Amino acid sequence: MRIQTDFAIRSARVTDVPIILQLIRDLASYERAPNDVTANEEQLVDVLFGKKPAAEVLLAFENETPVGFAVFFHNFSTWLGRPGLYLEDLFVKPEKRGKGYGHALLVDLAKIARDRGCGRMEWAVLNWNDPAIQFYRKLGAKPMEEWTVFRLTRDGIAELAKSESIAHKP
Repeated sequence: MRIQTDFAIRSARVTDVPIILQLIRDLASYERAPNDVTANEEQLVDVLFGKKPAAEVLLAFENETPVGFAVFFHNFSTWLGRPGLYLEDLFVKPEKRGKGYGHALLVDLAKIARDRGCGRMEWAVLNWNDPAIQFYRKLGAKPMEEWTVFRLTRDGIAELAKSESIAHKP
């Protein structure tokens, strides 16, 4: 694994939103869900660079051409009493893999986590994505086999939010 000298990683800027959206679409295609992306540029500007950013993005460039990204945000561990860094997406274009770019993005994320006092880094991997699973294992990451990820989609959130609670409101 060798990183070329024409490779750079930097934090995304608001002017990078079109690049971020294209990488999201590329990731969705790779993950066999190209029609599932509903995000748009205006929405990404708001959620990434608005008053209360929900996530941060690192962009990877080869010769000033975007080749990958990492989208992350902070979660919290009650047991550790510390923030964690949750990696929502890590993606390097398939034709650019094998050059160390994914590893370099993870190294930068580990430095961010260390510098921000995070107690851990976590992410999810699709069960069928064996190349990613093997890549993460080589880095020393361990699967959390005893945990199952649960998800409510937008409709499920709306349904739950309108249900009655036993809690009494003042």
